[in-house]
Amino acid sequence: MAPHAQILIVDDVPDNIQVAMNLLREDSYEFSFANSGEKALSILNSDDADFDLILLDIMMPGIDGYETCKRIKASSQYQDIPIIFLTAKADVDSIAKAFQAGGVDYVTKPFHAAELLARVRTHIQLYQTKKWLEQQNIDLETKSRFAQARLLSELENSQKELIWFLTELMESTSDETGKHIRRVAEISALLAKLHPTLTDMDADTLYHASPMHDIGKMTVPHEILHKPGKYTPEEFEIMKSHTTNAYKLLSGSKRKLIKSAAIIAHQHHEKWDGSGYPRALKGDDIHIYGRIVALADVFDALTHQRCYKPAWSVNEAIEFIKEQRGLHFDPELVDLMIQNLDKFAEIVK
Repeated sequence: MAPHAQILIVDDVPDNIQVAMNLLREDSYEFSFANSGEKALSILNSDDADFDLILLDIMMPGIDGYETCKRIKASSQYQDIPIIFLTAKADVDSIAKAFQAGGVDYVTKPFHAAELLARVRTHIQLYQTKKWLEQQNIDLETKSRFAQARLLSELENSQKELIWFLTELMESTSDETGKHIRRVAEISALLAKLHPTLTDMDADTLYHASPMHDIGKMTVPHEILHKPGKYTPEEFEIMKSHTTNAYKLLSGSKRKLIKSAAIIAHQHHEKWDGSGYPRALKGDDIHIYGRIVALADVFDALTHQRCYKPAWSVNEAIEFIKEQRGLHFDPELVDLMIQNLDKFAEIVK
């Protein structure tokens, strides 16, 4: 039993309250008392009420013990406090009515010290143990939630690390550099932050998923991937397959970042007017992630040297993008880039 348990004694006869208190002081309890059901309810409704047990007389003027008990049990705040009835009636009907009202036990008057102490001690121990177990359960649930959140965070970090490893592997088979991959990630994240319907979470997802946009190029034969001249129609079909191959590879994942990477890899060559590949999607049918990475990828590619072209200036690149507004690119994204061109220019530098 925990020390200093709080007991509320309710009886309309002061002598009965005093006798009960004198007997129970042996176990160092702390007491409050009320001489009516109304007064007991008032005490319970006070801000500092915190009882471990209620001793409740049955026969009282006004609200009797049965009704007082029912009202206490109707309160979600106090319904778990054990109530022991104090009664001079030991008949079966009175006792049954006491239990039906919500009592956990009864003690007959006049009190027997050993009986009163034993019953009070038992129910206080049960109540305090129940509260302790409930608190332990809350603590365990809290710890479980934190552990789950930590595990999910570790899994997400592992996904991010895996994405960068795969990206670096892809770079070893491509003419593109790691700096291009990271610039596309930064441009994509910035477009997401500027977009009125996207969140910081979208920006973070794009930053970590967009590096996988060309992961499917690992499935393209080396001689086609590195061909310096123009592709034949057959070679171009093989080259275009990198989008669907990447989607087949990634789309089976249930992880948010990998699923987002699958969408980006599949759709970043679609065009706003429906002339892109692999599915000729048009307008809003193209996922916003695909539209964002399409613009980010082209903007960075134009402003940096490739084996088949020299680097364009930022102004030259933005003029081309303006011309492709509503054709290749989402008009809203183009406008966001133009309105914040200094920020995007800083990234490509």
